[in-house]
Amino acid sequence: MKTVMGLINLHEDGSLIRELAEKRAVESIPFGGRLRIIDFTLSGMVNAGILNVGVMLPDQDRSILDHLRSGKDWDLARRRDGMYYIPAVKVDKEARSGDLKNFYYNLDFIEHSKQKYVLLTSGSFIYNVDFNKTLAFHHEHEAEITLAYYTAKEESTGRNAVLKTDDGGRVTDIAEKSVVYDGTKICMGIYFMEKHLFVNLVRHAYERGGQDFLVDAIMRRLNDYKICAYEHQGYVAHIATTGAYYQANMDMLKPEVWGELFLNPQRPIYTKAYDSVPVQYKETAKVKNSLIANGCIIQGEVENSVLFRGVKIGKGAKIKNSIIMQKSEVKEGAVVENSICDKNVTISEGKWLKGAENYPYILEKGAVI
Repeated sequence: MKTVMGLINLHEDGSLIRELAEKRAVESIPFGGRLRIIDFTLSGMVNAGILNVGVMLPDQDRSILDHLRSGKDWDLARRRDGMYYIPAVKVDKEARSGDLKNFYYNLDFIEHSKQKYVLLTSGSFIYNVDFNKTLAFHHEHEAEITLAYYTAKEESTGRNAVLKTDDGGRVTDIAEKSVVYDGTKICMGIYFMEKHLFVNLVRHAYERGGQDFLVDAIMRRLNDYKICAYEHQGYVAHIATTGAYYQANMDMLKPEVWGELFLNPQRPIYTKAYDSVPVQYKETAKVKNSLIANGCIIQGEVENSVLFRGVKIGKGAKIKNSIIMQKSEVKEGAVVENSICDKNVTISEGKWLKGAENYPYILEKGAVI
């Protein structure tokens, strides 16, 4: 994999998760008690041995830069190669949207890299992928472009790229659908190809008025190249909607999902390191089937929930089926159920906050109830 350069595209459409992504990139949303969504993709590249990683920054890049910093926590703070930040194009004479213009105006960085291949990924997926298997599949099938996909196990909504393949694994059709059903093959936003081919695809599409890499560079040239699809059979969640974010966090409470994502010694998930004290469970605390991060102080009841660093749960408070982000406080006698509380939220004494089981209530950052 030393012949592969990684590109992480952080231009996810956040319109369906705007309550959490209004002031931050989707990929920098806190997840699972102590992580950010981008950690999964970035860790996968590092675990595969990729030493040159370019991060295609979104328009709102402060939270991403604060989290990744020099790349030291992923062993990417290097003299040669390492992590590079590729800025978003702020001014475009043609006022085109989409991610294609950001690739086009940064092709010099890609062309000057010494690696032969490009691994382009989205940063908004939760998975633990072995990218070495993607490379092996690419060579075994003598593909020009390899896409990774997973098979949906239930109905879901969001922007999904649906694949159709023949018996040999070659992609015969790609379509974007807002609703998918059980058994559908869904693209994971992972594309593997030689560098010169990637450069040619971007130039050809952008100079002919294209805006979106998938639509204009891949879908419209489906018959021009041998495009094959590699199936990832493990856990996958695409954080494209608020419902998907909530469900993926709840999935972390399942031992089999947690074990697949975090207990593989060959493919650990890295994140920004913090130094904080252990959780304090007071005499009145009752905790069941929950993830509790360092620095929390628990005096009340917590069930089927995810609590991030520094959360305080007061005496007599009850938290159920909820996500409470960093440094939030639920005071005495308050009840929070089926809800998502962003960072620094305060729930006052005796207040009740309840959402529906399939439609969580969301409190924005810094809110006081």
